[in-house]
Amino acid sequence: MAALRFLCLASVLWLGAIASAQSDSSLGGTAPVTPTPSASPLQKARSATVQVSASAIKDAASARTLGQLRQGSGVVIGPDNLILTIGYLILETEQVTLRTADQKSYPARVVGLDNATGLALLRPLLPVPAIEPVALGQAGVADVGQTFAVSSGDGQQAVQATRLMDVRSFTGYWEYHLETALYASPPVDNHSGAGLFNAQGELVGIGSLLMQDILPENDPRAMAGNLFVPTWLLGPALQQLQQTGSLPQKSRPWLGINAVERNGRIQITRVTPESPAAQGGLSVGAIVLSLDGEPLSSLASFYKKVWDKPLEAGVFEVTVQERGQTRQIQLPVRDRTQSMRRPTAI
Repeated sequence: MAALRFLCLASVLWLGAIASAQSDSSLGGTAPVTPTPSASPLQKARSATVQVSASAIKDAASARTLGQLRQGSGVVIGPDNLILTIGYLILETEQVTLRTADQKSYPARVVGLDNATGLALLRPLLPVPAIEPVALGQAGVADVGQTFAVSSGDGQQAVQATRLMDVRSFTGYWEYHLETALYASPPVDNHSGAGLFNAQGELVGIGSLLMQDILPENDPRAMAGNLFVPTWLLGPALQQLQQTGSLPQKSRPWLGINAVERNGRIQITRVTPESPAAQGGLSVGAIVLSLDGEPLSSLASFYKKVWDKPLEAGVFEVTVQERGQTRQIQLPVRDRTQSMRRPTAI
C-alpha cells in the first residue's frame, strides 16, 4: 500500500511539473514535453535511495562549517550496495549510518572521496538485503527545460519533480570549481546527496547546494533551486575510487580559504585555522592581486592556478593588498588530503 501511494504521488508530481512547464510563461514560453516515466523507474529510484547520517571526528576542522552531525541521502549505484553521495556529508566523519527504504538502519564505511568533484562512495559494513542499483546517465544543454525527478532518503522517502534550468560551470567560495554543473528548480530542501533522475530512471546528478538564484548570469530574473554534481564527472575513475579510496591523479594543493569576487577583485573572507593560508599570514579582508607573479582575473582562475602548482613546489608567492598596503607573502604548498582527519578505527 505504501509503495502504491508513493507511485501515485510521484506520477502526480511528475505530470504536474510537465503541465506547469508547458504553461509557465514566466519561464519563456512553452517547454518541450517530457514523456512521463513508467512506475518501474520511479520505484527503482525510490528503492535505491537511502538516508545517510554521519558524525564528525572530534575536533575535525570541517565541523566548524559543516556541523558535527550531518544528514542527507545517497543512491545505490553498484554491486554490494555501493552508494554514491555528496562528499561533505562524510568528510572527516567516524560514524556513518544508512537507513534504507524499509526504514532499517545499518552502519557504513567510507569507500572513497573525490575532492575535485565533491562526490563520495559508501558501502554498508553489515549484510544488507540486495538493493537493485540504478544506472548512471547524463544530462546536458539539450536537456534544459526537461522535467527530472529528485529522490531523497528522508523519512518519507520523497520523490519530487524538478526542471533542469541550466547547465554551466560553478565556482564555490571554498576552493571548489566544476566546469559542468546542473541547475534545477523548484528547489528541494533536503538536497544533500539526493539523486537527480531522468525519465529513464538513470541517475544524472547528486544534490549539493540550495541556491537563491540558479538562472544564468545574463538573466535579470531570479529563481531559487538546487545545484547537482553530474554523476558522469567521475567517469572511468569511479572504479579506481572504489579500489583505492582516492584519486592520486587529482591530488592538488589547497590554501584553506574562503574567497569572493568583489568589483573584479578577489577578497579573502575566511582563513581556516592551521591551514597553509593561516601559516603564511594571509588574513581575512586581504585582496589577492597575483599568484606566483601572475595577475588574477577571476575566482575560478585563482583556484585553477593553485591546483596547477606541483605539490613538490614548496611555496606559493602571493601578492596581497591590505589596508592600502601591498605586500608579498609565501604560503606553503600542501595536499588537501593530507590535512583531513581520519577515524582511528575501521
